[in-house]
Amino acid sequence: MLDIKYIRENPAAVREGVGRKGEDVSRVDEALRLDEERRQLLQKAEALKSTKNTVSGRVAAMKARKEDASAVIEEMRGVADEIKSLDERIRAVEDQLRAALLLIPNLPHESVPPGKTPAENLPIAHWGEEPVGDFPFRPHWELLEKLGLVDFARGTKITGAGFPVYVGKGAKLERALINFFLDEAAAGGYTELFPPLMVNAASATGTGQLPDKEDQMYVVTRDDFYLVPTAEVPVSNYYRDEILPEEQLPVKFCAYTPCFRREAGSYGKDVRGLNRVHQFNKVELVKLVHPASSYVEFENLRQDAERVLQKLGMKYRVLLMCAGDLGFTQAKKYDLEVWSPGQGKWLEVSSISTFESYQARRMNLRYRPGKGGKPETLHTLNASALALPRIVGALLEHYQTPEGKVVVPKVLHRYTGFEIIG
Repeated sequence: MLDIKYIRENPAAVREGVGRKGEDVSRVDEALRLDEERRQLLQKAEALKSTKNTVSGRVAAMKARKEDASAVIEEMRGVADEIKSLDERIRAVEDQLRAALLLIPNLPHESVPPGKTPAENLPIAHWGEEPVGDFPFRPHWELLEKLGLVDFARGTKITGAGFPVYVGKGAKLERALINFFLDEAAAGGYTELFPPLMVNAASATGTGQLPDKEDQMYVVTRDDFYLVPTAEVPVSNYYRDEILPEEQLPVKFCAYTPCFRREAGSYGKDVRGLNRVHQFNKVELVKLVHPASSYVEFENLRQDAERVLQKLGMKYRVLLMCAGDLGFTQAKKYDLEVWSPGQGKWLEVSSISTFESYQARRMNLRYRPGKGGKPETLHTLNASALALPRIVGALLEHYQTPEGKVVVPKVLHRYTGFEIIG
């Protein structure tokens, strides 16, 4: 969340940033109102506590002189009761203020372009060549069926639509990609975690899924747990409520998890095959960094995500997201999109995001400067490297042959144990 001091000192800039994201600017005014109420209550409480101390001194002096202090003691009881009432009111207002701050989005970085819709995102880089063939490229769902790699019908029977079953070489390809992505992350200096697949409300609030994305998550209602929508949630919360020594930064984590998303409202041709499913596999990269090196680390993170795509030899482009297409918690974001020759369109396979101090402040995650001083809020970053469903779909389409087989990219051979599917 945003620092209330920053909001208080820069209300116009905060309103402008919130407006750029298309969010409700009145939430800023509500936070400022509660902040002012809290400060006024604190002033009253401090004044009464000062009065109480003065009265306590009078009582001690009167008792020393063996004077009757009963009237003054009664006065002190009244002051104490008023202080207690004010303290309760202060706690209530502070709870309301925190709740209001949780509803204010992160502000777009100054380099984020204006815009309200995905159509206004800016392509800033391209890599690779489109595959060429003298045959019509099939969409991946036809290849999946022909080659027996994924069983959608039985997945629907077992659970419901959007829960595919990977079969035979389809399952092995999925596992091969996961191991390849993890090995590449480890080679880049990331420490691997294998976190829980459920998180509590505090973790979901820390990274910003609550109170913004409740409808997109699966909830274990009996225990008040949430199935992870991304490994970002448990991994970013690993050090929640802790203070790291400055020399430990940057912290670099990678993690594989299945991800669970309800994808409420998704329908139509864009959900065919593996384009949009409710359970999918993903390898996530998370960085905890010093604010001074935050944007250098952000660009390095983008390079780490791009590198695995380049090794797979797949054509992709980089999009700089406009303000209106940023997530609630993001200050700046790139998307990596691979070319899908069978569908004739771009498919998002990675988001690279910086949250600056927004998530860390929600998680009370700080670092202690090496030269001493008070703990300071660090910055958090993350990237998908990569999300598998659309990677698998685009890979099958990219490397298909006229006979309907699929050539496995050389970099995966030691993971799959086979070079051809079909």
